[in-house]
Amino acid sequence: MKQLPITLKTRQLAALIFGSLALSVSAQTMKAADVHPAGYPTVVAVENMGKKLDAATQGRIKFQMFPGSVLGGEKEMIEQTQVGAIQILRTSLGPVGPVVPEVNVFNMPFVFRDIAHMRAVIDGPIGQDLLDKLTASSARLVGLAWMDGGSRSLYTKKPVRKPEDLKGQKVRMMGNPLFVDTMNAMGGNGISMGYGEVFTALQTGVIDGAENNPPSLFTANHFKAGAKYYTQTNHLIIPEILVMSKVAWDKLSPADQALVKRMGREAQMEQRKLWDAAVADYTTKLKAEGVEFINIDNKPFFDATAPVRAKYGANYADLMKRIADVK
Repeated sequence: MKQLPITLKTRQLAALIFGSLALSVSAQTMKAADVHPAGYPTVVAVENMGKKLDAATQGRIKFQMFPGSVLGGEKEMIEQTQVGAIQILRTSLGPVGPVVPEVNVFNMPFVFRDIAHMRAVIDGPIGQDLLDKLTASSARLVGLAWMDGGSRSLYTKKPVRKPEDLKGQKVRMMGNPLFVDTMNAMGGNGISMGYGEVFTALQTGVIDGAENNPPSLFTANHFKAGAKYYTQTNHLIIPEILVMSKVAWDKLSPADQALVKRMGREAQMEQRKLWDAAVADYTTKLKAEGVEFINIDNKPFFDATAPVRAKYGANYADLMKRIADVK
């Protein structure tokens, strides 16, 4: 398995963080980081995990949370976690794919039937197997738990109810060939574009739509740029992951390691409730702003993306069958 590279810049930044923050790992005060802002479900769940560890250990283990990318982007933060400058990190699966290729299966369209299916998978043996593979890999990361990243659906300027309705529509996708291929298979024209460019691109007609979850649609104000139809395709349901630095992990006693793992699992379940509440809240807000939520039969979209699953899942047929078999 590949080892993620440690850049000179990352080593320098790690040293700076160690010195400027003066947080001692030996005192079990751990830096927890996330690109998401304060108040976001993943951030709150990890903050609460730290409070519970503080109480359970009579103050021996504490977290100090650094949300909102204050310690860098995901690439920089995962490198800092590898060298022990950050102890706890919530990250997307992108940086994990190079060392545990099986997690790339989660990026494929309709690999999960729905959110309940995804949760059953990550809560069960498959989810634990992948966490264990990450821990056993060369990445110097310990897989603690999974986090819910929501379900991605289409939002467009014109209503979409079937693949034919996407013909000729340019739809922004995340910058990965797999995602662009997914939109092309679904009937649209997938356009790779940075998230920060979407609002202006919608406003000026460079694109006709994008795809994401309700909290993102609302907080990015994309509905104000004309994307007033939210078609619940649920074509991508991609979990995220909570990891710990192997450097910090090895300094814990076996009892504390077991406690951290248990609290991580509890954070996984708590974040889920927070996420569901956020989706419900933002869905209500979007409807109040005039966004129409369109419920569809997504089987035609599922069938249309079969070639994408075949192409990108060719090496993971057994894992995909295990996922499909989870009830």
